[in-house]
Amino acid sequence: MKKTIVIYGSSTGTCESIAEAIAKKLGVEAINVTDMTEETVKSHDNLILGTSTWGAGDMQDDWYDGVTVLKDAGLQGKTVAIFGCGDSESYSDTFCGGMHELYDACKEAGANIIGSVSTDGYTYDDSESVVDGKFVGLALDDVNEDDQTEGRIDAWLKEITPAL
Repeated sequence: MKKTIVIYGSSTGTCESIAEAIAKKLGVEAINVTDMTEETVKSHDNLILGTSTWGAGDMQDDWYDGVTVLKDAGLQGKTVAIFGCGDSESYSDTFCGGMHELYDACKEAGANIIGSVSTDGYTYDDSESVVDGKFVGLALDDVNEDDQTEGRIDAWLKEITPAL
C-alpha cells in the first residue's frame, strides 16, 4: 500500500471515531481536516476523506476550508476514497449528502476516486451522494444502523485496499 492518510471532519465525534477505526484497520494515521495542510496532501499518494452531513445535506463545516486546501494542493495522481456519516431516519431526504460535495471537489481537483458503494441494504428517501445508482463512497448511519457499521467498513476496505 502506498502512503495513505485518513482525513475527517467531525462535529459530534461520530465521524472521528469511524475515521480512527478505518485508519487502525489500514495501519495508517487519521487526522482532523483542520490539521490538514497542502504538504499533508502532497506527501500522501492516497487520501481517505470522511465527512458528517449537516443541514440540507452539507458537508461538515471544517471541510469548506479543507476543500480549498485540497484544490490548492491539486489531486492529480492521487487516489481518493470518501466515506460519510448520516442519519437515514431523521434526515432521510439528505442522507450522507455531504459526501457529494467532497466528491465534486476531488473530481474537479483531478483525483482518481474509488470506493463507490451499492445502495442495496440502505433505507433512505434521497441522497445527492448517489451517482449512477451508487453512493460516491461509503455511507454510514452509526445512529440507527450502528450494528452494520463495522461490516460495511470491512467490506469497503476489502474492495478499495488493492487500489491503495
